[in-house]
Amino acid sequence: MSDKHIPAELRRLVKTRAGGCCEYCRSQAKYSADSFTVDHITPRSLGGATEADNLAHSCFGCNQHKAARREAADPATGSIEPLFNPRKQDWEGHFAWSDDFTLIVGLTPTGRATVEALQINRTGLVNLRRAPYSIGEHPPKIVTGQ
Repeated sequence: MSDKHIPAELRRLVKTRAGGCCEYCRSQAKYSADSFTVDHITPRSLGGATEADNLAHSCFGCNQHKAARREAADPATGSIEPLFNPRKQDWEGHFAWSDDFTLIVGLTPTGRATVEALQINRTGLVNLRRAPYSIGEHPPKIVTGQ
């Protein structure tokens, strides 16, 4: 199997496992104007394999901002930290919602570095979080145990 080709069955597994949400910014695909994609957590260019344990459901924006990185600077300390890995780490251990549920706050060096590097609070996402919140569909539930 070519690393550039992700079989349809594997794509479905990644999407289903994520509950239809970006595993980084928690955006819901059903409310997004942009397509979602499959992200290689460890980029292919850095030796990452095209297998379930290295793939994450990602909105286009997070995927583009992450690019081929596995680490970034923590804005609070300047130290280089690993980016959030949805296969090995719990989202709630690294991130929290602001009081109005529009912003994602990094709780750890990894969380802060990921928020900054992936621009998780970009204007379009913040605006996109408001409408589903008003009808009780945001924040999305975290899918666990998959």
